[in-house]
Amino acid sequence: MANRKILITCAFPYANGPIHIGHMLEHIQADIWARYHRMRGREVWFISADDAHGTAIMLQSEKLEISPEQLIGDVIKEHKLDFLNFNISHDNYYSTHSTENFYFLKKIFLKLQKKGLIQEKIISQFYDNIKNIFLPDRFIKGTCPNCKSKNQYGDNCEVCSATYEPVDLIDPISVISGQHPILKKTKHLYFDLPFFSSILKNWIHSGVLHNTVINKTEEWFKIGLKQWGISRDAPYFGFKIPNYLNKYFYVWLDAPIGYISAFKNLCSFNKKLHFKDLWCTDSEYELYHFIGKDIIYFHTLFWPAILEAANLRKPNSIFVHGYLTMNGLKLSKSRGVLLTAKDWIKYFDSDSLRYYFASKLSNNINDIEINLKDFVHKINSDIVNKLVNLAARNASFINIYFDNFLSRTLNDIKLYQYFIDSSKDIEIFLENRDFSSVIRKSMMLLDMANHYINEKKPWLIAKQDPKNSELQIISTLGINLFRIIMIFLKPILPDLAKKTELFLIDELRWNNINKPLLSHKIKKFIPLYKRININIVDHLTANFKE
Repeated sequence: MANRKILITCAFPYANGPIHIGHMLEHIQADIWARYHRMRGREVWFISADDAHGTAIMLQSEKLEISPEQLIGDVIKEHKLDFLNFNISHDNYYSTHSTENFYFLKKIFLKLQKKGLIQEKIISQFYDNIKNIFLPDRFIKGTCPNCKSKNQYGDNCEVCSATYEPVDLIDPISVISGQHPILKKTKHLYFDLPFFSSILKNWIHSGVLHNTVINKTEEWFKIGLKQWGISRDAPYFGFKIPNYLNKYFYVWLDAPIGYISAFKNLCSFNKKLHFKDLWCTDSEYELYHFIGKDIIYFHTLFWPAILEAANLRKPNSIFVHGYLTMNGLKLSKSRGVLLTAKDWIKYFDSDSLRYYFASKLSNNINDIEINLKDFVHKINSDIVNKLVNLAARNASFINIYFDNFLSRTLNDIKLYQYFIDSSKDIEIFLENRDFSSVIRKSMMLLDMANHYINEKKPWLIAKQDPKNSELQIISTLGINLFRIIMIFLKPILPDLAKKTELFLIDELRWNNINKPLLSHKIKKFIPLYKRININIVDHLTANFKE
């Protein structure tokens, strides 16, 4: 299936602050999947963008005394650098504040309007009469009307995942002034989401969603789909709605359309790509969205309904992950609980975080807890003691006694074949984003490889007869078993993979996994990975803001 064409997207980080490792979880998950498919010879395009509109951007720029344009311009540079530092292989990282996005937003809105899917309503909305601003959902906090959890946002509860109107919140408070807001009438535009109920119901049961995500989406059907507010009042930073005075498009209308515009922008500098080939309803491309479980509603109901109304293709699947927690707290920029990508990279390398996340990621939506002591133990145990040590202990004999040349033959073909055959399991795990099973299987294979070396005791042979061909053959098999495992782990550990390729003088490629390196020259072994000092954890946790 080398001819598959795949577009992968990640949800867009908000352009008002730094990338934290909660963002990185999703981008690492998607990046591993993209790298795997590229290794299998598939045509893969991986895009994301900064979500650059909304009240929060406007308020942050006022606080910093710069324009919103300057703020989002500065932030996107930092975001791109953070992703680069973690080897996230985006083919295009764009912004929702772009000419392409405004073009598609207007085009889709006018199409919806023409089809009678946009209605005007006079509503009562919370207004901060100290700051003279209508309050968006995220700028109102109160007690959830469903589960009674305190300190929840005005649109959905992070504890029970209920969605509601801000006016339903118990004891609402303006986040901007800290005062109780008043209710004030205003006119807004609504998208007729209920019109698409039966189409959406069929779609979510068509194999595009994991069962846990279907169950969550079904809850909203039971309550009954509501018309979706797509406008906001001035002052606001975003795109103005044509033919309406002081009305702006709600950020959640233009953000998902950013998937379309980021791809369109990619087409402008990659002439191989044709925009219509991907977004037309009969496209041969596969489209996959990676998202967190806090934005399921937008992606399983609102977004496919917009695509249906605009006669555009819908995603083949939506991959949802859980929250990232540390010390039991959800990492969240808006709540000030975060460990930034910049902080992490000061103390640890990017492969370590990629590996740790992979060891915990499966295709379910369970939350992932970071335990830094467990992290240090896992990296030192798996990567240093098992993986790199397998290469080091065998390379030393090849380097010292055999002029860096591997033997012409292997002696345990059965063991070697077992490693080759394991690639079928690894392929299934990687395809299904069950990365924790990739790690488990790889560690099991490493234990077998190290057990083989321990049984053969090459160090004793080296003492008795360093030129014995058996010593070369044992070490050659050890190097080849290391190479196979590194092919499996290459999408997860790109930096270690590069160092390994330099050491082996061979590219780690999936399609020649069954061809062992024989009569092949390798380089002198230099340490491929450094053990982590547990004391570094204390320095890092000092940056964890709670």
